[in-house]
Amino acid sequence: SMTRKSKTPRKPLFKKGSQASLKDPVGVYCRVRPLSFQDQESCIEVINDTTVQLHTPEGYRINRNGDYKETQYSFKQVFGTLTTQKELFDVVANPLVDDLVHGKNGLLFTYGVTGSGKTHTMTGSPGDGGLLPRCLNMIFNSIGAFQAKRFVFKSNDRNSMDIQCEVDALLERQKREALRQIDPEFADMINVQEFCKAEEIDEDSVYGVFVSYIEIYNNYIYDLLEEVPFDPIKPKWNSCNTPVRNTDFIPPQSKMLREDKNHNMYVAGCTEVEVKSTEEAFEVFWRGQKKRRIANTQLNRESSRSHSVFIIKLAQAPLDADGDNVLQEKEQITLSQLSLVDLAGSERTNRTKAEGNRLREAGNINQSLMTLRTCMEVLRENQMYGTNKMVPYRDSKLTHLFKNYFDGEGKVRMIVCVNPKAEDYEESLQVMRFAEMTQEVEVARPVDKVICGLTPGRRYRNQAFREELTQLLLQSFPPLPSCEILDVNDEQTLPRLIEVLEKRHHVRQMMTEEFNKQVVAFRAMLQEFDNAVLNKDNYIHGKLSEKEKVISGQKAEIERLEKKTKTLEYKIEILEKTTTIYEEDKRNLQQELESQNQKLQRQFSDKRRLEARLQGMVTETTMKWEKECNAPPIRIRHRRSRSAGDRWVDHKPASNVQTETVMQPHVPHAITVAVANEKALAKCEKYMLTHQELASDGEIETKLIKGDVFKTRGGGQSVQFTDIETLKQESPTGRKRRSSNTAPAQEVVTEPEWTDVETRCSVAVEMRAGSQLGPGYQHHAQPKRRKP
Repeated sequence: SMTRKSKTPRKPLFKKGSQASLKDPVGVYCRVRPLSFQDQESCIEVINDTTVQLHTPEGYRINRNGDYKETQYSFKQVFGTLTTQKELFDVVANPLVDDLVHGKNGLLFTYGVTGSGKTHTMTGSPGDGGLLPRCLNMIFNSIGAFQAKRFVFKSNDRNSMDIQCEVDALLERQKREALRQIDPEFADMINVQEFCKAEEIDEDSVYGVFVSYIEIYNNYIYDLLEEVPFDPIKPKWNSCNTPVRNTDFIPPQSKMLREDKNHNMYVAGCTEVEVKSTEEAFEVFWRGQKKRRIANTQLNRESSRSHSVFIIKLAQAPLDADGDNVLQEKEQITLSQLSLVDLAGSERTNRTKAEGNRLREAGNINQSLMTLRTCMEVLRENQMYGTNKMVPYRDSKLTHLFKNYFDGEGKVRMIVCVNPKAEDYEESLQVMRFAEMTQEVEVARPVDKVICGLTPGRRYRNQAFREELTQLLLQSFPPLPSCEILDVNDEQTLPRLIEVLEKRHHVRQMMTEEFNKQVVAFRAMLQEFDNAVLNKDNYIHGKLSEKEKVISGQKAEIERLEKKTKTLEYKIEILEKTTTIYEEDKRNLQQELESQNQKLQRQFSDKRRLEARLQGMVTETTMKWEKECNAPPIRIRHRRSRSAGDRWVDHKPASNVQTETVMQPHVPHAITVAVANEKALAKCEKYMLTHQELASDGEIETKLIKGDVFKTRGGGQSVQFTDIETLKQESPTGRKRRSSNTAPAQEVVTEPEWTDVETRCSVAVEMRAGSQLGPGYQHHAQPKRRKP
């Protein structure tokens, strides 16, 4: 079997400051749903907590070698068929809710084919709530005691929040507040038994929760909380006053995407509902679900062919310095949102068996998911290889809406839901490949929100002060007696009550007098404090005046020194320029000096060579004159005189070519050498040099240059050339014969006949054994001819 492990992404080859280390990969988790029937064939097996294995079901194509193919895929964590909703929530969604409460964004996808358990994972079932109700429950468990009153936060059309004062919020509550009834249809779905809460909540802030619910279908965005499009349509009445079913359906109006001042994308005109509890928030979600089902029925479309996006927006603002009311500064509001996205089924169009509008619908859904895949691939390539390709977010409304998350506006998590049945094998394979590639993408870690500069603990100090004041007032006044009069003749209750009220009045007067005294004393203390502060101010003012004078003098000195510094800098600049010019002149002079030295060296070398040459010439001339003056008389010999006792040096250079002439030179008692040497010349009386060259007719011409060997006074050898013998082949040409008449001449050509020709001439050339004789001699030294 073939097993392929998913590749670990390579570390980026580039670094962009410290931001490169503040990135986290997209967290991809896998959840395997149980089979619908116990005897169904399964194609997915959970290997361990991070790995699943897919194997080809029976009946599918197998590999070329006949083996079934097995592939393994790794995830951040794998949840098997026995995983509970609570376990999944604690690992995947709990950190996102914790970030939301602390002012950071989060995005959670559920991805997979239809029937893989995406909606069960996101919404849940009665008695077993999914991620969405558990997220809401954790949010309200964390901020429930610190929520602002309704309508203190008010959303606007620019993807931000306004703050209303308590009076305006109260008026709007009176105008719009209505009792909300929880729909029994979803009452069981929010029944979350486990208690979960975020840690380290900012207790000096107030919070407001807003939810919105949209649907992306056929690349259009629809608001599922909008009241008009999905209202029940009033029935029509015919002439018999009987109701007729109204078949006219007002199609929902699509919404536009816009960019706010912080470059975040949002749905323009989307309904945002403020909620105060988990029950109220889930009731709003369920209302949108019902409208979604109505639209699916009226428009004859499948519910699994659209993406649903439930957005939880959290507004946070600090309390004022008294810890009582919200700080009325819009800039202090912190907005964070958690987007829960249930993606459409990822199966391909050939599996849906759709036609016409259904086919176009499936094509658009797949195009939307394909754009998501393309964005992930480009992001991964940019991060791994340092490229800067444009990510095609705008090709789909889904990716365009969430582009800010991938650009560093929050954490991104994805739950890949798979059905292990054999029929989903090919689709599950595509899902696994997309998930494997997605977890190689890294998203910038969101930055922490700015902490308000007010003193922490304001809320509890204010509450403690109010409680203490109330307790003090209760202790100061005597308790009221029973005021119930049961008998007409009762003359004790009223006097007792009057007495207590008089005591209370007296205590109140005393407290008022004491309060006034304390006010006077406090005012006197304030006056003294003001005088002390004023004196201190005067003292500080005097000190400041002195310091200012000193500072003025120091400033004047600093200005003088700055001027002096500028003058010195100017002089330094001039000196640097002069130095640069001098250094340049110095370099030029050094180069010129070096060139002159080189020239003198060359002249000196040439002079030495010339002196050596002249010395050699003088020596040679001197030796020549000595030889001419002291040389013995030349023995005149006949050209072909060969004494029996004469020995010859037969000098044949190695470059000679063997010729085929009939007359070949034969020298008896000869010492054959390729290079003339003094030892051979000392043993012989005759010398013969074989020289070859190319004649004008293209044939090789051999010359035998002969001479006599004489000993010199210096102990060397000299050669006097006396004869040159030339050997070559000639091809005689036929003579032409012409007739005497005017007819065209007839040529009589004789057959060419090769003839050996020998030419001799006598020369007298003197060669000393000390000179170099070698193969190159025949090309440079020509023998001198004597006059006859």
